[in-house]
Amino acid sequence: MRLKRTVTCGQLTTENVNQEVVLNGWIAKNRDHGGVIFLDLRDRYGKTQVTFNPDLDEDMAARAKRLGMEDVIAVKGTVQARPEGNVNPNMPTGSIEVIVSELEVLNEAQPLPFLVSDRESGSEDLRLEYRYLELRTQELQSFMALRSKTYQSARSRLNAEGFMEFETPVLMKSTPEGARDYLVPSRIHKGRFYALPQSPQTYKQLLMIAGYDKYFQIVKCFRDEDLRADRQPEFTQIDIEMSFVDQEDVLGLATRVTRGMFKDILDYELPEVFPTMKYSDAMEMYGSDKPDIRFELPLVEFADYAKKTEFGVFKDNLANGGRIKALVLKNAADKYSRKVTDGLTDWLRTYYGLKGLAFVKMDQSKFSAGISKFFPEDLQAEIVGELDLKHNDILFFVSDTEAKTLQALGALRLELAKRENLIPEGVIKPLFVLDFPLLDWDEDSKRYIAMHHPFTSPHPEDVELMQTDPGKVRARAYDLVINGYEVAGGSIRIHTRDMQSRMFELIGMDEEEAQARFGFLLKAFKYGAPPHGGIAFGFDRLIMILAGTENIRDVIAFPKTTSASSLMDEAPSNVDAQQLKELHIKLIE
Repeated sequence: MRLKRTVTCGQLTTENVNQEVVLNGWIAKNRDHGGVIFLDLRDRYGKTQVTFNPDLDEDMAARAKRLGMEDVIAVKGTVQARPEGNVNPNMPTGSIEVIVSELEVLNEAQPLPFLVSDRESGSEDLRLEYRYLELRTQELQSFMALRSKTYQSARSRLNAEGFMEFETPVLMKSTPEGARDYLVPSRIHKGRFYALPQSPQTYKQLLMIAGYDKYFQIVKCFRDEDLRADRQPEFTQIDIEMSFVDQEDVLGLATRVTRGMFKDILDYELPEVFPTMKYSDAMEMYGSDKPDIRFELPLVEFADYAKKTEFGVFKDNLANGGRIKALVLKNAADKYSRKVTDGLTDWLRTYYGLKGLAFVKMDQSKFSAGISKFFPEDLQAEIVGELDLKHNDILFFVSDTEAKTLQALGALRLELAKRENLIPEGVIKPLFVLDFPLLDWDEDSKRYIAMHHPFTSPHPEDVELMQTDPGKVRARAYDLVINGYEVAGGSIRIHTRDMQSRMFELIGMDEEEAQARFGFLLKAFKYGAPPHGGIAFGFDRLIMILAGTENIRDVIAFPKTTSASSLMDEAPSNVDAQQLKELHIKLIE
């Protein structure tokens, strides 16, 4: 390479006029205006127009004319102000051009599978196959720059708080509890496996026991679980742990770090104190443990009204221990024809296993359509008055088990908000959700499992319930939710061997199994473990919110598809027989 750049393609202004410069980059556009060739040269810093005048060098202008999109070139030339009327106000460098005196072609590009100037010119699968080309697009380059800036913000904020940055092992012991582990076979230890960490949970607890009271790392985690738009099999966490703290200390730190990142990246001022909500209230009001509080539309308890109806489905479900809740959508009934409500019903049936979705519409001061005939007039008047219903309102009802009722109505709430444009643009609403259940009942295995992980401390007031009514025990666990996404989660940890053994016992793990899986941690608890707790930010999801996109793949340089594969390098791939033999593995057809 003869011509090595002296400036970037986003750097030059009228202050550089008459300077001789060298630019390197990719050709974003090639235009021929009467023999004068204008190229837009691009790098990640911006674009600069470079001009080849045949009056100065006819041969070089002819060479430039033959150059194609995404060819890589180097040019040397003199900066000039653009003629009046040719200034491009949409480009930071739009007031100048570089009159080229030397050209070096560094690499020619083949015809592109899609336009780098337009992401939507290729399907997502095609763009993932050629991810290195999609990463050249202006949108993804802005996302990657934002991601890098957020790394620096998080580090600087935590450093200022006195935290030490650590690295913990990537090859660790398999301790399956929750999502499946990704396993790595050992060549040296025949028939034995490492696991890739789902999180550094046990390591950071050991660091607390070791006396490092403020720990963080930005770390890769791995979970072999079913994917969706905001999940990946490998993802990044900002992992934080602290000793001698209570819940308020951790939430305070999380608030300061989050406020700092949003200020640094978006210049957006979040409140000094984030609102809090109990898990039980979030589920009852919003049907979700990660509620989007940018808009209202709360769930309405409907059981007392349902008992007074003549609708057998409601009454039978209540008699069987089910729930009935409603959503009131204001001034929108005329938009919800039978075809539309049937579509919503099919969607809820398909994705949430719901038997049906009922509704009534307000026609003046009375119910109409749907199941209105099952509501006596005096009951209608009672509901209209207490719920402040008006003409053209529509009520949706879900009647099923508690879990299905809350989950389905929570999903419907979000869907209706999107359809009715209830979600304000440019608004960021953080929320801490507190007091999660410690345990969740698993119907398949007929046992309790840890809702978060088995190292979460029970609420001190609920310790006695661990023996008498485990399902009612609250955890000292908390999530940070922003705009309906869980951005961070953590807890105050168990720090005594006795309490940890009781927790293992509750989830059906006997002493032998506990020793086999977590004996190293139980042993460490014998030697002076301090009270400790922490929180982990889902870094990719946080970047997704900062970037204003709803697809987590947009903010990861080389993401996987929803089937956990990479279309670019074809991972996962087959391996040859010799590799399997060295690992003592035989494949079963």
